[in-house]
Amino acid sequence: MIETKNLTKYYGSLAALQNLDLHIGAGEIFGFIGPNGAGKTTSMRILATLLDQTSGTAFIDGMNVNKNGKKIRKLVGYMPDFMGVYDDLKVFEYLEFFAAAFSIERKQRKSIVQGVLELTDLQGKSHAAVDSLSRGMQQRLGLARVLIHDPKVLILDEPASGLDPRARIEIRGLLRELKNMGKTIMISSHILSELEEICDQVGIIECGQLVFNGSMEDIRQKMGVNRKVRVQVADGQKDIAVKLLNNIEDIENINTENSHIAITLRETKKNEGIIAKTLVNGDINIISIEPEQLNLDDAFLHLTKGLVN
Repeated sequence: MIETKNLTKYYGSLAALQNLDLHIGAGEIFGFIGPNGAGKTTSMRILATLLDQTSGTAFIDGMNVNKNGKKIRKLVGYMPDFMGVYDDLKVFEYLEFFAAAFSIERKQRKSIVQGVLELTDLQGKSHAAVDSLSRGMQQRLGLARVLIHDPKVLILDEPASGLDPRARIEIRGLLRELKNMGKTIMISSHILSELEEICDQVGIIECGQLVFNGSMEDIRQKMGVNRKVRVQVADGQKDIAVKLLNNIEDIENINTENSHIAITLRETKKNEGIIAKTLVNGDINIISIEPEQLNLDDAFLHLTKGLVN
C-alpha cells in the first residue's frame, strides 16, 4: 500500500532523507522510529503530497505521489505532530467544515460526522468548543478529522505526543480498531514500547537513513535474542542443573543470575527443548523456562549510534 524507492530529500546541503526504501502492506500498522531530525516527518510529508522529494519515488496504492496528488489526497488521512485548532468553533462544526472541504455532500455530512465522533468516542464533546478540549481530546479530534473522508491510509505523526497514560492507552485501542477496519497505518512515535504492542513492522531511521526495517521477530533474530533463555529450578537444585547443562554441546554460555540460570544457545539453535529434556532426565524440578524478551527501547539503543543531522 505504501512504497518508497531511493527516496531522498535535501534542504540545501543538508540531507534530511537518503535513499529511503520502504514497503508497507495493506492493513498493516507500521511504526516509524527515530530521534528528532531523523527524517520521519519529512518522509510522511512527502507521502502526504505536502513536500516534494529531491530524488527517488514514492507510491501509495500503486500510484506515484508526484503524478497523482489529487487522487492520493483522497486515499490518505494525514495527522501532523501538532494539530492547530480553530477558535470559536464547536467540535461538530469543525468536523463539518472539513467534510465540506472534502466535497462531501451536505445531506451526508451529519451522519458521517456522527460516525467519526462515535468511532473516536467524542459524542459527548460534539457541542464543546474545540479550543476548550484537553490535549488528549484534541488528538482524538485530529483522528476524527483525518477519518472524515474514509481514507485507506493513515499517516500519523506522533499522535500520542504529550498525552497522559490513560489517553495513550485509549489512542492505542483506537488504532487497533482502525486496523481491524482494514486501514493501513504509518505511525511515528518516541514511545517505543507502545509501538511494540501494536505494530506489524517497524522501521528505525537515523540521520535520514533507514538502519532497520522488519518485524519484532526480525529484530530478535538480528540481535540474537532468540538464542537466550532464562531457567528457574527448585531451591537447592541450581548447582546440579548447571552441571547438567554444561554437558550440552548446543549451549554456548551459562551464567547464574540470582534465582535464575541465564543460557545462551549456539547460533544454529533457536529453541529451548533440549534444555527442558536434559533437566527432566536429571530429575530437576523446573519452575520456568523463558526466552529472553526484547523491547523496542533496547533495539533502538542497539541499532542506532545517537547521531544527529
